[in-house]
Formats: sequence, structure tokens, C-alpha cells
Amino acid sequence: MIMEGVLESKTARLTVLIDPAKKTALEELCATQDLTPSQVVRQLIRGYLADHGVSYSTSPAVPKGPKPKN
Repeated sequence: MIMEGVLESKTARLTVLIDPAKKTALEELCATQDLTPSQVVRQLIRGYLADHGVSYSTSPAVPKGPKPKN
């Protein structure tokens, strides 16, 4: 079983076009592993970025503003 491993706080949509036979095969395999296709694609993207030395942050930016008065 592939573990998600990283909790992402926000999401953005990525549309990927694949042929119907590959989509069906992916969905069936994912179901046997108790994963969603989205989880698998996110894992593949993280691996691809890591393989190419690309760093990124999934942490939300800390809002800047005036410091509270004490």
C-alpha cells in the first residue's frame, strides 16, 4: 500500500486527459489498494519533483499584520 505521507492544506485542480482503458485500469488497481486515483497521482507528482530536485512548501503562508499590543 502506498501511503499519502504528506497532508496538503490546500488543493488546486489539475485536469489530465487519458484514454478510457487506462482510467478504468487505474481506478480498479487503486480500489484494490484502498487508494483513490487522486492520492496516487499526488504521490507520483511528489516523487517526480523529488527526483528532479524541486522543492516546494505545502505549509500555508503565515498572515502578516500588526503585532498584537500587550
